[in-house]
Amino acid sequence: MTLETCLARIEARDAEVRGWAYLDKTASVGAGPLAGVVLGVKDVIDVAGMPTTHGSPAFSRNIAAADAECVARLRAAGAVVLGKTVTAEFATYHPGPTANPRNLEHTPGGSSSGSAAVVADGQADLALGTQTAGSVIRPASFCGTFGFKPTFGRYPLGGVLETAPSLDTLGLFGSNLALITAADAVLADENDLPPAPANLTVGLCRSPAWDAASPAMQAAFLAFANVLRAAGHTVQDHDLLAPFEQLGAAQALIHRREASMVMGHIRRDHSALVSPAFAAMIDAGAAESEADYQAALAVQQQCKALAADVFAGVDLLLVPGAPDAAPAGLAATGDPVFQRIWTALGAPCLGFPAAWRDDGLPLGLQVIGAPGTDRQLLSNARAIEALAAIREI
Repeated sequence: MTLETCLARIEARDAEVRGWAYLDKTASVGAGPLAGVVLGVKDVIDVAGMPTTHGSPAFSRNIAAADAECVARLRAAGAVVLGKTVTAEFATYHPGPTANPRNLEHTPGGSSSGSAAVVADGQADLALGTQTAGSVIRPASFCGTFGFKPTFGRYPLGGVLETAPSLDTLGLFGSNLALITAADAVLADENDLPPAPANLTVGLCRSPAWDAASPAMQAAFLAFANVLRAAGHTVQDHDLLAPFEQLGAAQALIHRREASMVMGHIRRDHSALVSPAFAAMIDAGAAESEADYQAALAVQQQCKALAADVFAGVDLLLVPGAPDAAPAGLAATGDPVFQRIWTALGAPCLGFPAAWRDDGLPLGLQVIGAPGTDRQLLSNARAIEALAAIREI
């Protein structure tokens, strides 16, 4: 899309979708492989001269002095840095004002709420988000766009709010897979795209959270498996190893414990300005014992050591992207239960729309590759994109 097209769409829709925290309508087009690509930046990531509020009144006057490294790389590649997108408070659970562009009475997910919404609504080509539990893949699932969470540590985090160092991962939303692939090359400085096999071997992974999936989500998951089979791909059931049953709970404990360690000062210094939800998370993390925290880290490391076994014999795994379509209301951002283990594992994940409900809301799935195989996953996912249920608004 052109910058003018995006600005016109913002003019028409931002009052309803409310995905932007700050706009620079004087932004200019650069030169490079991303020339003309219109970029939104989650408001926990610094952009020089723009506010970085972290979705909180406590930081309403915080102006970034320099671009975060990820923004600097995308800007140098020609991306148009249009502004800051709404985030849930401190990239946790208390939502901002953003509505789901597919149905304004429903949440867009979080915490990368604005980033998912503006891309899904055609207000930007690409947006940066972060994922510490499920904050890229879940909003992508709820808003019906592509979301990519790379391997842990793949993208630079300088200038990005730290919320849980063992989990924090920068991610991308894109209107198509080619944009995400191009941005990944810039952010990771890895241009080669390996060939994909003519026919993929896909592991049908219900995951330990399967019972949390609604009948509609389970049906969409199984129906997409049949679409893959009909296209000539091999689809086989794929069970995870026993330690993965504990990984979701371990991720949640690590998240709240490390959040209390790195953001506890915000809760103390700005107690009158933070939400009860944020205060409760920080307090819960502070109450966790060191022994339980170390045990959770041990589960995480055990599962990481098993990653090669998990992905043996498959090109990628297919997993639900969320328990259901986006819940009604804007007071909460949904449950990250289908992302927790993959964030803790540090594996690359690509979310995409697979089916649509009659009320206009998407049902999203995700495909997952072994840690460190991001470019192969993106190459393999071209076959997924060709079969996905993509809809423009």
